[in-house]
Amino acid sequence: MANIHLLVLIHGMWGNPSHLAYADKIIRQVKGNAGPDKPELAVLVAQTNRDDSTYDGIDWGGERVAQEVLEEVKKYEEMGNNVTRFSVFGYSLGGLLARYVIGILHQNKFFDKVTPVNFNTVATPHIGIPRFASTFSAITSYLGPKLLSRTGEQFFCVDKWSPKGRPLVEVLADPDHIFYQALLGFPNVRIYANAINDRTVPYVTAGIENVDIFAEYRRNGLEIEFHDEYPHVIKSYTIPSSPRSLSSHESPGLLTRIVSMGPPLPPALQLGFPFNVFIYIFLPVVLPTFVWFVLLRLSISSHKSRNRLKILEADASNKERLIHVISKLEIGMENVVVNLYDDSDNTPTPSSPISISDNESANCSSQELVVDDSSSTTSKSKGDDRPPFQPLLTPVQLRCIENLNNIPQLKKERAFFTGVRNSHAIVVCRDPKRFKFHLGGEGLLRHWADQFEL
Repeated sequence: MANIHLLVLIHGMWGNPSHLAYADKIIRQVKGNAGPDKPELAVLVAQTNRDDSTYDGIDWGGERVAQEVLEEVKKYEEMGNNVTRFSVFGYSLGGLLARYVIGILHQNKFFDKVTPVNFNTVATPHIGIPRFASTFSAITSYLGPKLLSRTGEQFFCVDKWSPKGRPLVEVLADPDHIFYQALLGFPNVRIYANAINDRTVPYVTAGIENVDIFAEYRRNGLEIEFHDEYPHVIKSYTIPSSPRSLSSHESPGLLTRIVSMGPPLPPALQLGFPFNVFIYIFLPVVLPTFVWFVLLRLSISSHKSRNRLKILEADASNKERLIHVISKLEIGMENVVVNLYDDSDNTPTPSSPISISDNESANCSSQELVVDDSSSTTSKSKGDDRPPFQPLLTPVQLRCIENLNNIPQLKKERAFFTGVRNSHAIVVCRDPKRFKFHLGGEGLLRHWADQFEL
């Protein structure tokens, strides 16, 4: 009988298992032959929540993956093996699913028999999708919840997931709930974030920070040291006391910018010079057609998802989902809090200001953000004076940041990819067969594999 260390890989939005094929390959190379005294590594690349199913919400996706995990464990038991250790790796949306999955497993007493070991996420929107002071951000914040079905509502924290009307992202980061408590049970909690150029999941949400210290790295004099053995992975960074000025050779010339420019199209349609010039010539025709196609595709998928959700919610067999357990817990906790206040002679005091997290060596002395919980969830009055490259975080998101940064074993790693339009796919080598530049993320994956405790 073999002892099994089960590692679950969970892909992101619009994704499928092939997106994590390279991560699967790397971890098997590094930890696949650990020797007779070590448990045997078994990798499960989640299959059940893929493609259009990713529209159905973090909760429904998490329920599917959790069921898949339990079935996988049962399969090994029927083969005479024993799953003794458990780890999970989530990419993008998959990281939020992973946090939900471990809550389900925790509720089912899974960890009474199986030891939690590694919890890792890469480019995951841990605090949802933040707003920025730009027209594009305003448009995506408006359209996202409408075009991405339940998942979009949860991404942008406009859902009322809990019985008290709180969004799921906030519940996931609540120390009083099983999701957070399950996370505390993992001795190795390590998250990876793109420091720059991630247009899909910005640094502040992937890195659980309230200030983007990398947003103006060219101007603020940020000094970055990289790992020699892990390309593009930051080893350390510091901010000099006075910003440095850009030298002339660091500022690209007009011709260089024209040659390197690329249209806002998918990688498959992005061409190098001089072909990108022709793309720009036809952009007035190409771009509206592309936008129309994308909106139509998203609308159809969202509509199908909402119809699917109606059927799922109506199914009597789904009445024992975790949301119903949470409902009972929240009602119970609310009664306890009411009784506590009724019996107390002390007047509640306002919440303390939340300042920049300093749980690591980062020397972020830039901006301190004071939060009034009574303010609008759009943070309009608090965020209007912030620079356009800094996020307009809501009180909910700031509470999530504070709670998650209080996890004592949390470690953060940052990837740094220059010269790319969007680093989101690169960070996990998502599709290296079609796009060779995706191989730039191999250093990060090898860092993860080397730090992985078997």
